[in-house]
Amino acid sequence: MRFIENMTFEEIEIGTTAELTTTLRPGDIARLATMSGDANPAHTDVAYESSEDFRGFVTHGIWGTALITSLLATELPGPGARYVGQALSFDHPVDVGDTVTVRLRVASKDESRGALTLDCTCTNQNGLVVISGTVDVLAPSEKIRRPRAALPVERTHQPGVLFREWIARTAGQPATPTAVVHPCDALSLGGAMAAAAEGMIEPILVGPAQKIEATAEAAGLSLDGVEIIDAPHSHAAAEQAVALVREGRAGILMKGKLHTDELMGPVVDRDTGLRTERRMSHVFGLDVPHYPKPLFITDAALNIFPDLDTKRDIVQNAIDLAHALGIAQPRVAILSAVETVYSKVPSTIEAAALCKMLDRGQITGGIIDGPLAFDNAVSKSAALSKGIASDVAGEADILVVPDLEAGNMIAKQLVYLAGADAAGIVLGARIPIVLTSRADGISSRLASAAMAQLLTLHSTATAG
Repeated sequence: MRFIENMTFEEIEIGTTAELTTTLRPGDIARLATMSGDANPAHTDVAYESSEDFRGFVTHGIWGTALITSLLATELPGPGARYVGQALSFDHPVDVGDTVTVRLRVASKDESRGALTLDCTCTNQNGLVVISGTVDVLAPSEKIRRPRAALPVERTHQPGVLFREWIARTAGQPATPTAVVHPCDALSLGGAMAAAAEGMIEPILVGPAQKIEATAEAAGLSLDGVEIIDAPHSHAAAEQAVALVREGRAGILMKGKLHTDELMGPVVDRDTGLRTERRMSHVFGLDVPHYPKPLFITDAALNIFPDLDTKRDIVQNAIDLAHALGIAQPRVAILSAVETVYSKVPSTIEAAALCKMLDRGQITGGIIDGPLAFDNAVSKSAALSKGIASDVAGEADILVVPDLEAGNMIAKQLVYLAGADAAGIVLGARIPIVLTSRADGISSRLASAAMAQLLTLHSTATAG
C-alpha cells in the first residue's frame, strides 16, 4: 500500500527540495475552464489553441499555480500545510504538449509563525524557465501519515487521433495488392478506395462486376484503373480472393459486404486455404478517447470458446500485431471476473497458465499478467484500491477475453458507450485479413487497412 506523509516544521531544513513533472494536455484546459467558470473562447475553442490569449491563460492562470499547490500539498511540506502567499513571475507561455517540472527549495524558516518561504522554479522540456518566484506556507506541526488515495486518472485525447497516427505511418510505403471481397455497398467499396487513395493498398475488387460498378456510380466513386474480377456471388468471390493470395497476386484480404463465415470458410479450408501453424484469431484495435493509447481486444469474432492452446496463439498473434504498430513490449491482461486463481472459474486457471507459458518461452515479446478483472486491467486506481501490484494492471495494451461473447460485449460497449472507434483484423493466416463490421465507417476501415499494411511491412522487414 502507498502512503502519503508530510514533513513537520521541525523536520524541514533550509535547502530541502521537492519536484513534480507533468504534461499539459488539451483535456486539462477544458477541465480548468469548467472549474473556474471561464467561458472565454480563447480557453474553450480549439481554434484558439495557438493564440497568444490562450497561451497566456495557461501560463498565468490556474494550471501553473495548481502544479505548485499540488507539490506543496503532497510533498513539501505535505498534508497539513497552508498556502498563504506567493510572488510569482510568469516568464514564458506554456503550450499544450509541453512538459513542465516544478522545483521547490526551502529558502527560509520563520520560527515564530512556523512559516516557510520556498523558492519556486518551473521549467519546460527544453529547460526554459516558464514560472519563477517564491511561495509562502505555514508548515504542519503534527506528523501525518495515511494511505494515499487513488485518484481517478483522466486521460483524454481527440477521437480518432490514434487511428490517424497509424494511417500517417503508412505514408511513403509501397501499396500492398489487396483482394477486396464482394465490395457491393458504399461503405465497403468506399473504404477500399479511401485506403487506395492513402496509398496503403492496391485494390483488386472481387465480386459481381455489374453490381460493383453500379455501387461505385451511386456513391460517386471512380474505378478508373482498378482491376475487377467478376464473381457471381459472395461465396465465389471469397474463393477467388483466397486463390489470388495463394497465387501471390494479393498480400491482404479485405472483407466487403458479406458475412464473416462466408469469407473465412475458404480461408480456413485445409487444402486450399491460408492456414499456418498458428491458430487464426481476430483483434479489435480500439481508439478510446478516455484511454491514453490504443487498446486491443482479442478474440471477439472468430474463436467462440478457445482452449488453452488456442489462447496461446491468440496472445502471440496480438503481441506480434502490437510490435508491428510500434509497441515494443506490449502489456497483456488476461481477463476474468476475479483477480485470483479460483478452481471454479476456468478462465482464472488458464490465465495463470498463460503467464507461466511466458516464463517458459512459449509466448514471447510481451508482459503478461492475469487473471485480472476489466477494471483492474485498464484503471490504475482500481488496481491500487485492491492492492494489485503489477506491471500490467492499469496499463494494459491488450485485453485477452475468456470467450467470444465477453469480448464482443466489451468491444461494443466501448464503441457505443465510451465513444471508441474500432478497427478489426484477422491474424494467424498467411496474410492479414481486414475484418470490420458491415456498419463500420470509413475511418474504421482506413485504420483496419493501416493495421494490415503495417503488419505486412513489419513481417517483410523481420523476415528479411
